[in-house]
Amino acid sequence: MLMTGDQYIESLRKLKTRVYLFGEKIDNWVDHPMIRPSINCVAVTYDLAHEPQYQDLMTAESELIGERVNRFGHIHKDTEDLKKKVKMQRLLGQKTASCFQRCVGMDAFNAEFSTTYEMDKKYGTEYHKRFVEFLKQVQKEDWTVDGAMTDPKGDRGLSPSQQRDPDLFLRVTERRPDGIVVRGAKAHQTGCINSHWHLIMPTISMKEEDKDYAVSFACPSDVEGLYMIYGRQSCDTRKLEKGADIDLGNRQFGGQEALVVFDDVFIPNEYVFMDGETEFAGVLVERFAGYHRQSYGGCKVGVGDVIIGASALIADYNGVSKASHIKDKLIEMTHLNETLYCCGLACSTEGYPTEAGNYQIDMLLANVCKLNVTRLPYDIVHLAEEIAGGIMVTMPSEQDFRSKMVVGRSGETIGDIVNKYLAGSPLATTENRMRVLRFLENICLGASAVGYRTESLHGAGSPQAQRIMIARQGNIESKKQLAKDIAGIKE
Repeated sequence: MLMTGDQYIESLRKLKTRVYLFGEKIDNWVDHPMIRPSINCVAVTYDLAHEPQYQDLMTAESELIGERVNRFGHIHKDTEDLKKKVKMQRLLGQKTASCFQRCVGMDAFNAEFSTTYEMDKKYGTEYHKRFVEFLKQVQKEDWTVDGAMTDPKGDRGLSPSQQRDPDLFLRVTERRPDGIVVRGAKAHQTGCINSHWHLIMPTISMKEEDKDYAVSFACPSDVEGLYMIYGRQSCDTRKLEKGADIDLGNRQFGGQEALVVFDDVFIPNEYVFMDGETEFAGVLVERFAGYHRQSYGGCKVGVGDVIIGASALIADYNGVSKASHIKDKLIEMTHLNETLYCCGLACSTEGYPTEAGNYQIDMLLANVCKLNVTRLPYDIVHLAEEIAGGIMVTMPSEQDFRSKMVVGRSGETIGDIVNKYLAGSPLATTENRMRVLRFLENICLGASAVGYRTESLHGAGSPQAQRIMIARQGNIESKKQLAKDIAGIKE
């Protein structure tokens, strides 16, 4: 069943998810002003699946259940699926100018599908069978699933089993005939509170002594022993201000991250997909990271489209749109943004089938894609800030703009003065100029920057992680041989 956005939101109300924010338990987290924009963002992924013009991108035919499903729950069956994924992500970035949060689960599904198949082939386990049954549930119910990989990690110079506190990497603390008990946490989890289920993966390659940490499983968001502590974002308390609108920048949509804590959570065997197979921990991590690095060639590009549009708009409102340096900046922003899109499509086009039958992206190109994403969005934001001007971060508040307090000699209110002195080109009212400036502040520096600028750097692994993978897959030795052959060098 393909849910609508409203049905999705109502389905969250049925969960007993434990959420904490500012040191307090939030009972009605679905309607909390700081959380609701991120829920609205996910709801768009449901609503667009019902619109005929977007159906080819937003949905796919499932070979598992023989029905049309939301693409976020789909297993890629060819390179067209890989490309449509990137195009879908660009579309959603354009519609929300934020993080729509379902990509991590989709990428985890596809990494798990091939890795569990290969584990079963080697060890005679039933992980793949279990995972496929779980995925069928996901597709039939149209669940949002949080793919959770990142552990707190503690001392980065030590392996999981060497940590002073063993809980700094999520681990198995007890094995029972009917399942396992896990303890630990997953950090900076995108969309976790807004998810029906969680799909947990190890965060790094493991050695034999780290066996208890090589674990992958699924569990519902409201399982006993699981709770979440909501993450702060810049300017987030503006959402708590009475009547806040202009100052929010992006009032309707937003991203979400939280610390997800597992306090001795029991996981039945049917939802365990790895338990101690250390040699496959790294395989799962690399495959998930590859898929997720491909994702950034779509989602960040869609948000980039909106930033370029807002930058062009404020140039109009500032009366400088005809200046040659403004035109050059917009051209450069477009060039950078489309470069990211090219990378996302390239690693998709060069995809190949796994043993399990689903399609994997080209790993080298996916890592090139993400390494570009760690740089180019910063350049795009830099140019946007140049075009907008310093008023983007020094502007008086919406409360000042609305104020009726008389302060001027001729009876002018604070609102009158703000309206007068923040005016720009006759093309726009002062209010509309303020709106686009606040939007750019939000996306370049505020809450949405978490889902664009900062996440571009650290999401799916920091730049060094991509450099390591590029070094592994760049095949320097073969390139040296090419040079020897042409230069006539024989050794």
